[in-house]
Amino acid sequence: MQNCVFCAIVNKQIPAWIVKESQHCLAFLDSHPVAEYHTLVIPKEHYENIFDIPQEVLNEIMNLTREVCRLYAEKVGIDSVQLFNNSGHNSAQSVFHFHLHILPRRKDDQIRFEVHHNPCSPQDFAAMLERLK
Repeated sequence: MQNCVFCAIVNKQIPAWIVKESQHCLAFLDSHPVAEYHTLVIPKEHYENIFDIPQEVLNEIMNLTREVCRLYAEKVGIDSVQLFNNSGHNSAQSVFHFHLHILPRRKDDQIRFEVHHNPCSPQDFAAMLERLK
């Protein structure tokens, strides 16, 4: 896709610090890291977000993600990670090419994600599930 930084990385038009790759996916160090070894795992083909990525590609992304996490555990002792994805404009997605973050976590690392609980209650759950039928 034109003007996609991740597609440019896949096509080797811009450099990246590649950690590991598979046939359809690529894992590389985030150029704006939140922590050491903050890694992005992407499909080599352009898919915007979780809503349009094929299941088999998503499975491969998860497999590569686990391989990278195990590599970090074995080689540098990282034993805790936070995995996250932002999909869509309202989720703070900044690059519209599907990507999964591997964020290594350490005790007292001072990384904070603010979460505020929604006022919906368990009393609303039955109606919420009914709308999904």
